[in-house]
Amino acid sequence: MKLIFAGTPDFAACALEALIAAGHDIPLVLTQPDRPAGRGMKLKPSAVKTVAMQHGLRVEQPPTLKTPEAQAMIREIGAEVMVVAAYGLILPQSVLDMPARGCLNIHGSLLPAWRGAAPVQRAIQAGDRQTGITIMQMDAGLDTGAMLTRHPLEIDALETSGTLFARLTRLGAEAIVATLSQLDALTPQAQPTEGVSYAHKISKQEALIDWSASADAIARMIRAFNPAPGAHTLLNGEPLKLWMAEALSGTAEPGLIVRADTDGILVGCGAGLVCLSELQAPGARRLPVRDFLAGHAGLTGTHLG
Repeated sequence: MKLIFAGTPDFAACALEALIAAGHDIPLVLTQPDRPAGRGMKLKPSAVKTVAMQHGLRVEQPPTLKTPEAQAMIREIGAEVMVVAAYGLILPQSVLDMPARGCLNIHGSLLPAWRGAAPVQRAIQAGDRQTGITIMQMDAGLDTGAMLTRHPLEIDALETSGTLFARLTRLGAEAIVATLSQLDALTPQAQPTEGVSYAHKISKQEALIDWSASADAIARMIRAFNPAPGAHTLLNGEPLKLWMAEALSGTAEPGLIVRADTDGILVGCGAGLVCLSELQAPGARRLPVRDFLAGHAGLTGTHLG
């Protein structure tokens, strides 16, 4: 099938690799412009651009798809389908209408749940037990298009966004290949009106832990914001990032460290206790609790936050 592919991060790059391996004709790949990265702030290509260049595919990086030049470039390809995965640019209606069989999006949730920018993080934060991939026909709304296929995935009890992203990335690649292979036999289904939720973009401000919240909510937040932006608190007035946590039963003053040993750092919450097992002090690496405590003795009885 003749495709245009539009995407930017690893989630999209894995899908592009799968489409290439499946033998699809991909005369054009669209991705975001190179961005400064690293200590030297040198321009770095996206994961999608890297894959496309490795396979000798044409790559274009327009800053917008709203210009006549960008739209003419897409129109002249005459693609049957445009596959979109975490592209990061808005597709105007004129572009959505260009491919003969429309634009298909690889979305990281079971729609209509978690429409929007951060479906993986919000699913973990909410305590969902299941998520998945939806292949949908794109329209002008925010992830509101008709669904072609849905691919469920169970969320593990101590899942982080990093581990779930990795599993969804593989599932998304498999799902788009499978969906395209049976496209003629599929009937688009409108999304139900019940069960709609929105995965708003994560802000750094909301990553500050409020220890008066429940242990369940705090532990889910820590795992949801791993690897980005990273949940954080204060220890002796210094910022402290928290990367892994589990909720336990018990009672203690919110923020009070009631125990600190190699089994974890146990902290009181509004309801229950949180056991911290991976932490990061300023200027240091992420460390398992055993290594962290080697440089932070005497924490029992002190407060976080």
